[in-house]
Amino acid sequence: MKPELLAPAGSFSKLKTALYFGADAVYAGGKDFSLRSFADNFTRDELAAAVKYCHERGKKLYVTANIFAKNADMPLLEDYFSFLQSAGVDAAIISDSGVVYAAKKAAPKLNIHISTQANLTNKYAVKFWRELGVTRAILARELSIFEISEIRDFVPDIELEAFVHGAMCISYSGRCLLSNYLAGRESNRGECVQACRWKYQIRKNEGDGAEWLDIEEDGRGAYILNSKDLNMSGHLKELENAGVSSFKIEGRMKSGYYLATVINAYRRCIDYGYGDTVRSELSTAFHRDYTTAYMLGENNGTVNYKDSQAKGGCDYIGNVSGNEHGFVIVEMRGRFKVGDELEVLSPSQNFGKKFTVEEVYTSLGERVTDCKLVQEQYRVKCPFKLQPGDILRRRK
Repeated sequence: MKPELLAPAGSFSKLKTALYFGADAVYAGGKDFSLRSFADNFTRDELAAAVKYCHERGKKLYVTANIFAKNADMPLLEDYFSFLQSAGVDAAIISDSGVVYAAKKAAPKLNIHISTQANLTNKYAVKFWRELGVTRAILARELSIFEISEIRDFVPDIELEAFVHGAMCISYSGRCLLSNYLAGRESNRGECVQACRWKYQIRKNEGDGAEWLDIEEDGRGAYILNSKDLNMSGHLKELENAGVSSFKIEGRMKSGYYLATVINAYRRCIDYGYGDTVRSELSTAFHRDYTTAYMLGENNGTVNYKDSQAKGGCDYIGNVSGNEHGFVIVEMRGRFKVGDELEVLSPSQNFGKKFTVEEVYTSLGERVTDCKLVQEQYRVKCPFKLQPGDILRRRK
């Protein structure tokens, strides 16, 4: 059986995008108890609907409840887990031992995945959680493939999940206090402001007097706490052989376009092993410089000193919502014009096909040459029969 491709879902629309482009399962947060408080997240009614939507398509939904909880959270958490169990959620993602206890008490049939926040860096920690009834361990990013294989041999009866792509925290397994100190927002209770992405200076207090000094690299400034993005697309088979049963993509705060691009690339790598051709897709989405982190052993090149900005090789043009009589209906997200060459992002065989824009109409039937109204439903002449959910983009 192929490893599961697990994708983030910061909203219901992103959940649908993730499944359309090939995710086997998604992880999402409710309005409370999640480490992504600034994502749209799901109400209880939306979570129940999301479970139904996933199960109808043979997919799974995992719900995050991975805050570091306080006493006052516990009664609310027990009620929440009882709801998740009754809604049919496939598992809860938890980092706190007290919260695991509350979940086992309130929802004994609910599967528990122990979060990377629990610092799962050794085989004894994984065995400890397995003996407490946890069904999956989400491994720390600090592990190597060899160490993962040792864990698999030592604890053969637990599922292993590993991050394969996306942003990383500079702190150990994401346990960061920078946001708390600098912005008064608790990182480990879902309010991180990503202070590690900011530009920093150092202060000289010795010698002729105190002064602030920039740490510069090529004159562009210094981002000494800013990690590169993880990219393990070239080593998926090695991870599978080491015993990883779920490949996890980070990004509940990322756009639907980002998710479509990354999920599509990993789906094709898993299914067809396209190698460099498909992995080059990952350069079209916004990203920082890539790294394999510690998966291949010690690595002192994980910090992105250059900048905190993302970059990508394509402009996001719009979402296909339908097609009729040789035209596709495109909900515009980026300005385009007659004469532009657009490219198709799709899980189908239309992936990568290109065409030149020759004829466009607004939703009112007016023929135009410059499409600049965001969210306007443009009718674009297209030689391919595209499906709702496909995306159009333009190479830079």
